[in-house]
Amino acid sequence: MPEQARVAIPVWDPPVRIVHWLIVLLFALQVVTGKIGGDLMRLHAWSGYTVLALVIFRVLWGFGGSVHARFADFACGPATAVRFATRLFSRHPSFYAGHNPLGGWSVIAMTALLSLQAIAGFFSNDGDAFEGPLAHLVSIDVSNRLAHLHRWNGNLLLVIAGLHVAAVLFHWLGKKEDLIRAMFTGVKHVPPDVAAAAPRDRAWSPRRAAGLLALAIAVVAVVIAAGPR
Repeated sequence: MPEQARVAIPVWDPPVRIVHWLIVLLFALQVVTGKIGGDLMRLHAWSGYTVLALVIFRVLWGFGGSVHARFADFACGPATAVRFATRLFSRHPSFYAGHNPLGGWSVIAMTALLSLQAIAGFFSNDGDAFEGPLAHLVSIDVSNRLAHLHRWNGNLLLVIAGLHVAAVLFHWLGKKEDLIRAMFTGVKHVPPDVAAAAPRDRAWSPRRAAGLLALAIAVVAVVIAAGPR
């Protein structure tokens, strides 16, 4: 269906969009500083703390945000995701107001892997330029194992991120669904029947967003403060 025949509907609220692009930028910074190491490890650590705060906020926002930000809107079972995948290359693409089933699983996977990456980093010790704030709570052997997990999981995140970018490009070029623009503007263009069936967007609350963000920052700050003085 040509885009001119589609209906523009608001989907992604500002907190979802801002958090998404901040994590993209910070993840790129994490990769660069982690590869270079040395004096940049301090920046690597603090950008990692920021990512964790954003991930915690996104999880909280998955329960308190607008309708399409909520996990209930896009979390689905494996069977639903498999059925969608079998129709992925169909001449009759399936449109969704929010995340499609595979996109929903991508969000959940990235959230889990970023959380694991941060937790492993907190306990990691590379024996040279970096020691996580909680590394002193575990043995050096456990800390080294978690540092190895941190590196391995970082590579896995790169693979998942690459697949995510490939999927977005596939939808843009193959299905004429511009998800990149939607993540900037918050508006998606969908067929009229999809727009008519879409749930009414629950208005997001700036006050609630600020409160949940403050809570996420506080959690990370408490963990950092638990480190050696």
